[in-house]
Amino acid sequence: MTRNLFDLSGRVAVVMGGTTGLGHAITTGLAEAGADVVPSSRRAEQVSAVAQEVEEMGRRSLRVTSDVLDRGSVQALHDAVMKEFGKVDILVNAAGVTHKSWTLDESEEEWSRVMETNLTGTLRACQIFGKTMVKAGYGRIVNIASLTTFVGFSQVGAYTASKAAVGGLTKVLAIELAQTGVNVNAIAPGVFPTPLNKGLIMGTPRGEELVIRTPMRRFGEAKEVAGTAVYLASEAAAFVTGQIVGVDGGFLASGVNQ
Repeated sequence: MTRNLFDLSGRVAVVMGGTTGLGHAITTGLAEAGADVVPSSRRAEQVSAVAQEVEEMGRRSLRVTSDVLDRGSVQALHDAVMKEFGKVDILVNAAGVTHKSWTLDESEEEWSRVMETNLTGTLRACQIFGKTMVKAGYGRIVNIASLTTFVGFSQVGAYTASKAAVGGLTKVLAIELAQTGVNVNAIAPGVFPTPLNKGLIMGTPRGEELVIRTPMRRFGEAKEVAGTAVYLASEAAAFVTGQIVGVDGGFLASGVNQ
């Protein structure tokens, strides 16, 4: 019975930003759990390659690009999924960008780009797919938050502000949709080297500090986020909503750890 709670067979999932980094790991994790998965991002070649991975697992997929900055493209993705599958059960919002600069020097253009992608992009997808979930009386939305949802990281002010806001948005959506059958939660990953942040943390003093502040004394591996995404997307999490689940090697629990 417990195993069945985590079985996603027959479910249809859409992963925004599902072709690289943590989004890619979540895409394959959901497919391994039985879901048909549509990974989407801006680059057609990446979308096609990851969709093929899903199909090689015996699941169905689609090859549709989208840009969370463009509401029309997110709507077109939604419409393509509905035409092909007739429903959408799971939405993961993993599209994101970052930018390093001193906050007092941050240009409004860079600030807006990060906020538009990480926060407003998440909102767009939640609105478009969430309304369909509400009509169906069922849905699982999983947003990607961050350690910076809870603590400040130097020189990534826009990213930190955007991810703190994603945490707040997750909670508000959760309470607004709590009686509709749609659960809304978020994952706060610890430090995972991905194309988004490798330049900031690999072989740098910043990276060394992050490892020291992580009680497990290592970076995470992308696949270690997938299980939490499967859980939040499954019937095992039927009474879980409005939560931000840390997958961080103990980072947020730590004060002094040596």
